[in-house]
Formats: sequence, C-alpha cells, structure tokens
Amino acid sequence: MHLNSEISALLQSMNHASLPGVDLSLTRMVELLEALGNPQNKLPSVIHLAGTNGKGSTQAFLRAMFEAAGYRVHAYTSPHLVRFNERITLAGKEIADDVLLPLLARVKKASEAIPATFFETTTAAAFLAFAEHEADVVLLETGLGGRLDATNMVAKPIATVITPVDFDHMEFLGDSIAKIAGEKAGIIKSGVPCVTGAQLPEASAVIARVAQEKNAPLTAHDVQWSYQPSVSSIAVTCENQSWVLPLPALVGEHQLHNAALASVVIHKCQKRLPVSDEAVAKAVTTARWAGRLQKLSEGPLVDAWAGGAVYLDGGHNVSAAHVLAKWLRHQPQPVTLLWGMMERKDAAAFLAPLAPFVQRVIAVPVEGEGKAHAPQTLADVARAACIAHAQPCETMEDAVKCLASEAKGTLLIAGSLFLAGEVLKNHA
Repeated sequence: MHLNSEISALLQSMNHASLPGVDLSLTRMVELLEALGNPQNKLPSVIHLAGTNGKGSTQAFLRAMFEAAGYRVHAYTSPHLVRFNERITLAGKEIADDVLLPLLARVKKASEAIPATFFETTTAAAFLAFAEHEADVVLLETGLGGRLDATNMVAKPIATVITPVDFDHMEFLGDSIAKIAGEKAGIIKSGVPCVTGAQLPEASAVIARVAQEKNAPLTAHDVQWSYQPSVSSIAVTCENQSWVLPLPALVGEHQLHNAALASVVIHKCQKRLPVSDEAVAKAVTTARWAGRLQKLSEGPLVDAWAGGAVYLDGGHNVSAAHVLAKWLRHQPQPVTLLWGMMERKDAAAFLAPLAPFVQRVIAVPVEGEGKAHAPQTLADVARAACIAHAQPCETMEDAVKCLASEAKGTLLIAGSLFLAGEVLKNHA
C-alpha cells in the first residue's frame, strides 16, 4: 500500500489478475510504449545493468560517481523496500507523489486494452518520467532477466553492464548458468561497449559469444580488467590504465568488487561523460544502498538487541548467502539470524553457507508477492542444518521479545527483500 490513496489504487489496479506476476515477453511492452509515444527513444545517455547479484549496489556506486562529477542522474531500480517511489530517481531525487500520480494515470489509460504486467506498466511510467525530466544520464536496472525484460527497450545505450550471474529465478530464466547468462546477455547491443563483473566460466563463455555475435566491445573481469584489494584501498587495472580507489562505505567484501566494477564502467564512458579520479574516489566513500548489509541504528529490533550490532540484508539466493557467510566469519560472536523467506526460494540451500557461523535462528513470516515459508518450516530447516536453537515466531513483535531475552553478539536479518522492506518501515 502507498500512503497516497490515489497512487495506491492505481498501483493495485496495474496488477492484472489474469497475468502471472512475471510473464516474460516484449510484445505487450512494445504496444504499451507505442501508445505512450515511445518515451524510451527520448532519453539521455543510458547505461543498462543486468545480472543476478550486485546490480543495485553497482548502480548506487555509478550514481554517486556521476553525481560527484556534477551530472544529473535518473535511475530505475526494483523492487522497492518501503515506498514505490524508491524505484524512480529523477535528477538525484526520489520521484515525488505529485509527479508520479499523473504518470501512472497516463500509463493506466494507455494500458486499458493491453494486459500488461505490473512491472511493464511501472517501467513504462519510469520511461515517461525520464523522457520528460532533464538529466545527463539514465541508470537502468533490469527486473530479473535481460533479453525479455521490460527495460530492454532502449535501442542504443552508451554501455551495458552485467554483474555476477548465478542461480536465481530459475523458473523464468532457465536451469543452468549458461541459460541464465544467455538471458542476462540479452541486453548487449550491437556496437555498444559491455562491461562484466566476475563470472563463473559458463557465464563468461556465453557473454563473450553474444558480445562477439553483436560486435560489442567487451571489457570482462579478469580479462580486460581486474582489481586487487588491500587493507586500505582497491587497485584497479583496465587494459593499459590503472587507478586506486578508497575502501567503500558499503559493508562487505563484495562491495569492493562492485565499486571497482562501477569505476571501470565510468572509465569506458569517459569520452561521453567525463568523471575525474577525485569524483570517483569521493563517490566510493559516500555511496549508500539501503537493505544491503545496512547497519541499523534505531528501532525496536535495535532496542531489543541492546549492546550488539544489528545488520539488515535483502539477500535471498545461494550466491548472496555465500557473500554473507564471508562477512559473518569476521563478526562478533555469537551470531543470531532473524530469517524470513519466500516459498519459491530454496531455504535449505540458502542457509547452508551461513550455518557454520550462526548459533541461533529466529524465523518470522514475510508478506510479499507470493507465499512465504512458514516460520515453523524455516525453524525445521535450521535444526536440520545443526542449528539447535531455532525458534519460530508468528509476528515480528514476538520476534522482538524473543531476541531481547538473549541479546548478545551480532544480529543479522536476511532472506528476503520483502522482509528488509518491512523492517525498514520501523527502523533506520
């Protein structure tokens, strides 16, 4: 629900009951955008991002880098955590309700005869917003795929970016890394530079083949570019040039990769949108991205966990769990996991990398798109993973009480972006 009742009603009306939540196709999007005057063809320079993990963080670094250089930046991301407006950034600011409402109304009218999905209609609204408000660059993040993603309507971006590809959304993208990479690589355009993050060999091979077929210059991790972290900085090398970045403010070893990747994208766009080394370095230390190993400072969970650190992460797939496990290895012990997860996600596979570092699990329900794992199910999964202290809680209020009884060490809240959004409504 949106706080603005008119916006809430429009957003709810855009969820067509006759369509599944995800229905990958570009046919409806073509029709819808034509009805709206093809706003996607009227955008400033576009950088299009796809991948399984790190899209949002890489986009956050890119946005901070361009803004530090004085550019006006539009950005599109999904899903939102607390408010729908988070998805659309206009020239550095979250879209205002009085701008969003008429855009949604126009899209709603145009889509009356087109049974478009929620993501398609809201992406169309973003295209309208970007076309009608001045900026220097648009950062466009795919929803989950690439080839048939609703964002894949921009004919000639100035660059495409593919962050690490791994297993997720397999019911839509395929049951192998190669198939998933093929879908992500669908954003590669003829003659347009493509920069890739660290990839599994199967993904690298597919992306390289697609780039070659489309004559798209490829800058691939560990081929054309690499990075080397130290205790105080990140050394980045791209082709015959090198530069040094400070350590990012965003928490986690994976953010070193994301910051380095963003700096390489800036390097490849330098002729079109020049950014100084000073602006890039400043941005690395100032970029923020909510719900990604975010340290909470106030709210009921922080109060209950008195004396210990509370971190929130929206990670919900196996590769994200491996990233979290690397981070947990260095956190104050014991570790308690406050865990909620959607039923379409493999709970046992997610927990497996975390289990060696987690002493206690508190399982909670999640409200989101689709059905969530029951807290009792998650508690059973935790016990099967040899975490003896696993307790189901039917409400977040019950979880707060439970946590307060044994508050010590590190508290990690993870498993779902929907859970992250729910927590952020009452925490900062």
